[in-house]
Amino acid sequence: MSKEQLYIFDTTLRDGAQTQGVDFSIDDKKKISSALDMLGVDYVEGGWPGANPTDTEFFNKDHNFKSAKLTAFGMTKKSEHSAENDPMLSSLINSKSSAVCLFGKSWDFQVKVALGIANEQNLNNISESTKHIVKSGKEFMFDAEHFFDGYKSNPEYALSCLKAAYDNGARWIVLCDTNGGTLPHEISKIVTEVSKHIPGNNLGIHAHNDTENAVANSLAAVQAGARQVQGTINGLGERCGNANLMSLIPSFFLKKDFSDKFELSIKRENLKNLTQCSRLLDEILNRKPNKHLPYVGASAFSHKGGMHVSAVQKDPKTYEHINPGEVGNSRNIVVSDQSGQSNIMSRLNSIGINVEKSDPKIKKLLDEVKDREFIGYSYDGADASFELLARRLMGEIPRYISINEYDVSVKKDKTGEIISYAKAQLEVDGDKILCEGQGNGPVNALDNAIRKNVNKLAKYSEYLKDLRLVDYKVRILNTGTEAVTRVSIESTDAKGVNWFTIGVSPNIIDASFKALVDSLDYKLFKDKAPGSL
Repeated sequence: MSKEQLYIFDTTLRDGAQTQGVDFSIDDKKKISSALDMLGVDYVEGGWPGANPTDTEFFNKDHNFKSAKLTAFGMTKKSEHSAENDPMLSSLINSKSSAVCLFGKSWDFQVKVALGIANEQNLNNISESTKHIVKSGKEFMFDAEHFFDGYKSNPEYALSCLKAAYDNGARWIVLCDTNGGTLPHEISKIVTEVSKHIPGNNLGIHAHNDTENAVANSLAAVQAGARQVQGTINGLGERCGNANLMSLIPSFFLKKDFSDKFELSIKRENLKNLTQCSRLLDEILNRKPNKHLPYVGASAFSHKGGMHVSAVQKDPKTYEHINPGEVGNSRNIVVSDQSGQSNIMSRLNSIGINVEKSDPKIKKLLDEVKDREFIGYSYDGADASFELLARRLMGEIPRYISINEYDVSVKKDKTGEIISYAKAQLEVDGDKILCEGQGNGPVNALDNAIRKNVNKLAKYSEYLKDLRLVDYKVRILNTGTEAVTRVSIESTDAKGVNWFTIGVSPNIIDASFKALVDSLDYKLFKDKAPGSL
């Protein structure tokens, strides 16, 4: 049986750009659109040419996509203009896009309240805009804004809006759940009804996530007949976001109800690029990835409970719905106070420590982890600190830099500026070095004091010069005058490798210091710096 074609339409650069705090530069747009083209999506909606200088410049460039069609976004003509004289339509036609997507109202309430025009005038605007774009030779699609709310309110008028575009040559009619309030069973029913009037091969779905159902609604729409699916990387979008293509694409490939019936332009081997694509967006936005995202999140295939880990070691299918490698992700065995020997063994194996299960060091390490977590440590988010702990217990970590003393002070000068100073006495191979530095906080000052003087540490200067702290988190574990503080530090280097370390102490500076020292030690260890045993 031949499979039907599904088309993937990415709107990260347009819908995603409407997210609070997101502002894509030209360079950002190039990187994201290139990644999407390499992934193999059918359409990349680049923005709204003519609406702002960035989008206009983006559409004036030749992108030479290998697979994707660059799509320009806009709205149907205004009532006071003819289609030929509407400046927005002209900017879309004159842009270097292969396709044009126009949105128009399909809910009579919106026509009255938002547009302030008669229903018939709205239908005329849709019809004339469609004719004009189709005549230009560009592939045309109509985003029926607020369609599902409109259909529930006035199905006859909502359908007439779709027909106004479809009957005049629109390739795609996209049903939009603009307010994101429609539920999957409603999507199934309404798309089934619509497909009686417009063929499914011309129907698309555009779902927002205001009820946490954007992915479910998109899947339901496909099962009911829609053949184009719109969404964004990581579900980026206004309010609660859009349908997450990083969840939808692998579901189409890896779930039999879809893979047996549909095929995509995306090549199966490109699935392995999904996790990288997801994290590229977060890197561009300079934000921490959501580790709980399905398929591509760092915790998507993490196992913490001892019984779970034991089962996964026997067969991953016991607690994993797919092989994480299929989407470019990896399995992660978490070590915590809930761990059993299976967790410890699996985690040690994953970092290259081969040890027999009967080795008494296993129980000793497990007991050490549980004791430390009892006083506030949490190793399920600090893999580097766990690896150092394990290797120290196994006797595999040399001594690098000993920091015998440190002094941190914070003062406010006459101008009101708050300055932090730090001094640290380092010892390397018996030689003592006094380091001083300042920063915008005590931890930053301590970090600067140590690394500012790496030129004095000829032995380690090349290893530490590219180390950078990218995140610092503090959690107060209990209250009162004897509160215990847990500090987590995320570090990175020029290779783009990130690692996480942790420190616990009643004193926030001491907790920070412990996490910082672990970060230095881990950097030196992973780069095979020489040490002294």
